[in-house]
Amino acid sequence: MDYQTILNRDYKSASDDRPRSGTKRVLFVTSVVVTVSIGVLLYLISAPSPQAPAQESPQTVEHDTQNSAPSTRVRQTIPLPARQSSTEYELRPVPEEIPEAEIKADNWASHTVKSGDSLSSIFSKLEIHSQLKPILKDQTASDTLKSIYPGQTVRVLKENNQLQELIYEPNDQEMLRVSRIDNGYQAELIKRPVEKRRNRASAIIKDSLFMAGRKAGLSDNITMELAGIFGWDIDFALDIRTGDSFTVIYEELFREGEKIGNGAIIAAEFNNQGHSFRAIRYQMPDGDAGYYSPDGRSMRKAFLRTPVNFTRISSRFSTGRKHPILNKIRAHKGVDYAAPKGTPVKSAGDGKIIFKGRKGGYGRVVIIQHGSRYSTLYGHLNSFNRKLRVGSRVKQGQTIGYVGMSGLATGPHLHYEFRVNGVHRNPLTVKLPAAEPLPKKYMADFNSQSEPLMSQLDLYRSVAIADARDISSN
Repeated sequence: MDYQTILNRDYKSASDDRPRSGTKRVLFVTSVVVTVSIGVLLYLISAPSPQAPAQESPQTVEHDTQNSAPSTRVRQTIPLPARQSSTEYELRPVPEEIPEAEIKADNWASHTVKSGDSLSSIFSKLEIHSQLKPILKDQTASDTLKSIYPGQTVRVLKENNQLQELIYEPNDQEMLRVSRIDNGYQAELIKRPVEKRRNRASAIIKDSLFMAGRKAGLSDNITMELAGIFGWDIDFALDIRTGDSFTVIYEELFREGEKIGNGAIIAAEFNNQGHSFRAIRYQMPDGDAGYYSPDGRSMRKAFLRTPVNFTRISSRFSTGRKHPILNKIRAHKGVDYAAPKGTPVKSAGDGKIIFKGRKGGYGRVVIIQHGSRYSTLYGHLNSFNRKLRVGSRVKQGQTIGYVGMSGLATGPHLHYEFRVNGVHRNPLTVKLPAAEPLPKKYMADFNSQSEPLMSQLDLYRSVAIADARDISSN
């Protein structure tokens, strides 16, 4: 039976029971009057006297206030009548967590930086573009904001459509605060307390360096940093073999007991094809930090072994190679690194550009002189770094151009040459200049820090080897 049928049936039965005679009607009315009178009398007896009003107990109530801005949830304390029951009721606290979409308290607004954003576009989206130049007049603000990158957030506080404060966190340990003052803006870079804890990881490479790193619990960034430390001694694209291994001691960053990221690698060991390489991080009194071998020599060599991220070596150094276009034997005095068109090409070392332009079959070329003995050539470029010209000084790792196939080339690649006193050498096997050692005045301090770390690397490596044997035996 449906709900409407039930209602109709109840209504009909009630109408069927109504009094029909006059006597019954009088008795019915009399009973109603008596019942109402008794109810009124009971209410007057139980009601509080005017001299003793009921006490009111303040309770916290959460509600939405309406204004011209989007709805903002606030907490207010307003009086409510006390309960008349003698039973004690537990007041549940108002939830502290409010959905972020509902929060815009104190006129704060934020923007998460996206790829392609510029400072100008960020300030425009926050509706404070007119304040960009005044803020950048402060050197601290200018230096910090110009290093902004995607994923970071800029928060601003506005009152009466005027910028009062800007907050930006460039990293886990610092916060930039820009505040409005009478004649402009003032910026301060605030250090945020971070607890550093040391962790370690060891792995034997079976598939790839990155797969081994992930299995050992390392982030890809730590694995890349590890490769960067040993990149002057090991070509991670060509030299890695199954069975190579590594051990790394690194920092983890915590704030209020919660991990917020990873810090620097403190010490590391890499075993490649039977050769062991070790590196220790050391910070000098002037604040300059770097990685050094156990005998105090910098891991950073004068030249990068490979100046481009390549997919394969398409042609090696040879004196008897048959040219793929000219179809005749012609010495190939460099190495060809195949890579997608537009891949950045880096300077192999510090130096000065002595040639930039077209050069016969090389196509677009850059030649860099490194001191009096060494020079490097980068050929078949698609385009140059437009900020550089002949005579420009460049740093190791600085982008000088982009991979292409200009000149005599069958596909996009970098032709790279390395010359010593004008003589071509094989870039893959040439012995690179030795790194400069730490100044003697720092060696005692360096040894005091490195020796315990060397002992830890020995211990972790032996544990890793033992664990690997146990796994293989099972």
